Amino acid sequence: MSLKYSVGDLTIHRIIEQEASFVPALEMIPGLTPELLAENRAWMKQANALDDQDVLMLCFQSYIVKTPHHTILVDSCIGNDKPRPNRPKWNMKTDDTYFRALAAAGFSVDDIDYVMCTHLHVDHVGWNTRLVNGRWVPTFPNARYVFDKTEFDYWTETNAKTAVPPFGDSVLPVVEAGKAEIVRSDFAIGDHTRILPTPGHTPGHVAFTFGRSKDDAVFSGDLMHSPLQTHYPELSIKFDIDQAQAAKTRRSFLERYCDTDTLCCTAHFPSPSVGKIRRKGSGFFCPGGGGGVPT
Repeated sequence: MSLKYSVGDLTIHRIIEQEASFVPALEMIPGLTPELLAENRAWMKQANALDDQDVLMLCFQSYIVKTPHHTILVDSCIGNDKPRPNRPKWNMKTDDTYFRALAAAGFSVDDIDYVMCTHLHVDHVGWNTRLVNGRWVPTFPNARYVFDKTEFDYWTETNAKTAVPPFGDSVLPVVEAGKAEIVRSDFAIGDHTRILPTPGHTPGHVAFTFGRSKDDAVFSGDLMHSPLQTHYPELSIKFDIDQAQAAKTRRSFLERYCDTDTLCCTAHFPSPSVGKIRRKGSGFFCPGGGGGVPT
C-alpha cells in the first residue's frame, strides 16, 4: 500500500487513522438505485470500495505535504477522547494509531507549520486538538490553522443556535489559542499552496492545490466520498448540505483535472486513495486512486 508520493518538488504522505465500512451505499447516496449499484458492484468490491453487505468502505486520513519551505497537514481526521455517540468507531476513542502513523512517516506534532481544513466536519478537524489536563489544546503547537471564512462563519452561526460538538472541541479552542487564520479564497502560502472553492458538501468547502506555478497535486476533501461519484458525478451523498451544488461542483472539478498530470488526493477513497483523473464515457475514473475501472 502506497503511503508516500513525490510530484514536482512536493513529497506527500498519507496518515491513515481508520479504513473501514461506513454507511450502506443505498442509504448514503440517495440517488443511487439498486439497479445502478448492481451494475457497479463487481468493480467496487474489487477496489475495496464496497463490502459484502453493500456498505461503502471509506478511508479516514490526513495528508502531510512537504514543500521546499513548509510542512503542511491537510485535514486532521477523527481524534481521541471526543464524544461522538452517533459513530461508535469514533466515540471517545483512545488508540495511538494516528501518532504511530505520524511517526512512521517521520513526523512529530512539532514539525507541522500549517494545518489546513477543507471543511469543518467532525472527521476533518478531530486532531486539531487533544485533551490535556481536562482542556482541549492545539495538537500541533507550532502550526497556524487555516479555516475558510465562509465555512467558519457558517458553523459559528449554526453552533450559536444548537451546539455542534466538533466545532466546540476541535475548532473554537484553536481560535481561542490564537492559532487560527480565517481566510478567503485568495489565501496562499508562498508560491506552492492555494485554495480552490468547492462548495456544496458544506457552504465553505474548499480544495487545496499544491505546486509551483501549477497544480501538481490537489486535495479534494469531501467533494467526493466514493469512487462511484467519479463515474456518476450527479450522485451526491446524504451529508451534502446542498446536493445539487455539490454535484455541479464535482463535475466542474473533475473536468478541470481530467487528463492532466495533477495528482488527486482524495479524503475517503479506499487505499491507495491517490490517482489521476481520467475520462470514461460521460463520467470519469481515478486509476490508482481506489477508483477502479468500470466495465
